[in-house]
Amino acid sequence: MSKTKLPEYLPFASELQSAGLAVNPAELHGLLTGMLSGGLSLTDKSWQPMVFDYVSEGMGWPTKALQLAEATLDATVAELTGTEMELDLLLPDEDASATLFDIADGLADWVNHFISGLGLVNTALNKASNDAKEALADLEEIAKLGIDEDDDLQEQAQLLEQVVEHVKACVLTIHAEFGQRKAEPSAAPTIH
Repeated sequence: MSKTKLPEYLPFASELQSAGLAVNPAELHGLLTGMLSGGLSLTDKSWQPMVFDYVSEGMGWPTKALQLAEATLDATVAELTGTEMELDLLLPDEDASATLFDIADGLADWVNHFISGLGLVNTALNKASNDAKEALADLEEIAKLGIDEDDDLQEQAQLLEQVVEHVKACVLTIHAEFGQRKAEPSAAPTIH
C-alpha cells in the first residue's frame, strides 16, 4: 500500500459542505481518478481549473478544501502509478455512520464522476481497446446501482463488496491504457 493516504471521509465531507461546494468526497475522488485514468498530467496543476469549472462554476476553493483535494489527488497518483496496482475508493464508511444504502449511493456517485473525469480530460475512448471499452460499459451499468431494502441486506453487502472490487479492476484497466506513468529517474552517468 502507498504511504500517502486518502483523507477521512467525514471531515472531508464537512469541509466541502462548509465551503459551499456542490460535491462530496466520493464524487470528487471519482472525478480526480477519472481525470488521472484518462491521461491527466501528473506534473502540473492543470486539474484545478477543470475541477473548479466542474464543481464551482470556475470559482477557486478555500485553502483547506483545496488542500484536501490535493491530498486526495496525491494519494490516488501514488496508488495508480505504484507497483502494487491497488486502489482505494473514498466512500462513506462506518466512521461516517454510513448505511449499506449510503455506501451503494456513494459508489454510484464515485463511478458517475469517474466517467465524467474521463470526459473532462477528453480521453480518446473511441480509440480504446476492447478491454477498456468493456470496463467502461461495466462502469456505466454500475453507475445505475441501487439496493432494494426488501432484499437480504447481508447478501447485498457481500454483493456490494464484489462490485467495489470490480470497479477497481475496471479503473485499473482504463488507467493502464490511458493514464500517465511517473517518469523513471534516469540513471546518473558513471564517471571513471
